Amino acid sequence: MWIVLLALRRPYTFVVAALLLVILTPFILLRTPTDIFPAINIPVVSIIWSYTGLDAQQVEQRVIYVNERALTVTVNNIEHIESTSYNGLGVIKVFLQPGASVDSAVAQITAVGQTVIKQMPPGMTPPLIIQYNASTVPILQYSFSSSKMSEQELADTTANQVRVGLANVPGAMIPFPYGGKQRVIAVDLSLPSLKAKNIQAQDVISAINAQNLVLPSGTAKIGATEYSVAVDANAHLIDDLNHLPIKIVNGATIYLSDVAQVHDGYLPQQNAVRQDGVRGALLTIMKAGNASTLDVVRGVKASLPHVMASVTSDLHVKEFADQSLFVRAAISGVLKEGIIAAALTAAMILLFLGSWRSTFIIALSIPLAVLCSIAALSALGETINLMTLGGLALAVGILVDDATVTIENIHRHMALGEPLEDSILKGSQEIVLPAFVSALCICIVFVPMFFLSGVARYLFVPLAEAVVFAILASYLISRTLVPTLVMWLYRGVKLHGEHLDHSKVPFWILPFVRFQDFFEKGFDRFRHGYRALLASCFEHRK
Repeated sequence: MWIVLLALRRPYTFVVAALLLVILTPFILLRTPTDIFPAINIPVVSIIWSYTGLDAQQVEQRVIYVNERALTVTVNNIEHIESTSYNGLGVIKVFLQPGASVDSAVAQITAVGQTVIKQMPPGMTPPLIIQYNASTVPILQYSFSSSKMSEQELADTTANQVRVGLANVPGAMIPFPYGGKQRVIAVDLSLPSLKAKNIQAQDVISAINAQNLVLPSGTAKIGATEYSVAVDANAHLIDDLNHLPIKIVNGATIYLSDVAQVHDGYLPQQNAVRQDGVRGALLTIMKAGNASTLDVVRGVKASLPHVMASVTSDLHVKEFADQSLFVRAAISGVLKEGIIAAALTAAMILLFLGSWRSTFIIALSIPLAVLCSIAALSALGETINLMTLGGLALAVGILVDDATVTIENIHRHMALGEPLEDSILKGSQEIVLPAFVSALCICIVFVPMFFLSGVARYLFVPLAEAVVFAILASYLISRTLVPTLVMWLYRGVKLHGEHLDHSKVPFWILPFVRFQDFFEKGFDRFRHGYRALLASCFEHRK
């Protein structure tokens, strides 16, 4: 009751608050990520060990097992661990408890990886640690092909120029491309030549490692000038490696070209991508867990032309998968259904109440309650997705109740001849407790969703929050803004019975008034008939 009285005494406060909410809505929508589903925050950290030459069994026994045993005693909040072993490769997935600190887990996993590396085969390199969650999904795919470039050049350009150029898009995660051949400078040893010159393969490896390096040197001051001295033994051309000395035998220098062929080569190809029958490369764009799909796609498409302008014109790109199309279609469909539901609701209110003032007030309260719910969801870090929009669409039909019941009860007191302000106060006071209990009952229905766990929790809790916030906002609006608008719009309006007096209406409204009168008479006959049917049923209970 006190809040209704406050609204009547300070009407501009609540009207300005409603206007402020409408003005801030575009900024809230722009800052809130948009996706097809809510963020499923199941944190996972992958540990990738690589050691060429080990078979899958050795990787499991000598690498994976050692690391898993150390993880279980040093990393906090582990939910479970999964691992897979391949030839030369081992992958460990560490699933963390919901709400666990992923940054702390990554730091602990990194420290453990550096410690256990001493217990593994000699020459083992530190692991690659990748952080992601269940919302990290592919949203864009591009295929690259060329009629002139070799497969290794194609893969090299895609990985080191296109991929690097797109990596600065906020929220984008871009793994290495599929297909093509991984470019390397290959040294193909000739076994007959090695045997003839009595040279081992290890001699070649040692010679390359010893001579192909850069040493820190410093500066040299000569006179008044200080010169920078560079000791760079790296080969800048492939042909320079052919002149690399391997060994001196009987005063004769044996060069690398005497026992091997150095060329621009590639590692053994393990996957291939074809576009229209021509081999190419596939680049997949993924979004980070909390990023907006639409923002990431928009950023990638804006950056791609600039990136392609910096590479050779022989590289052709084709887009063939865009997740944002489905996101836009899904969001558009839910919005259309919500708008249709609100329009039909307003039409039914106009038909039964027969007052454009009441229809305007109720139709205004629905979007305001929805905007309040969106603002609350954005403040909690939720995204605009199918579940939240579905919850809002579900709540549209319920949001009508508070304002409708309030206005109907105010109408009843006005029809009894009471002053407008007294009608508002009494009409609001009489329904405040039933309306509050009704709102709580609707909210309680969605409370069990907050006790869900796993993926179901991340999917359905945003829906429940959308409905609960909208219902509570609708109740608050019906106690503040609705009485204020009734006081303004119904000032000087007379009621005839329970309905507005239409004796002085413009001629262009007369057809609607006559239709309304016809509907009211028909509905009154139906109501009297239903009442008579109920009375008859009570008299003949069997």
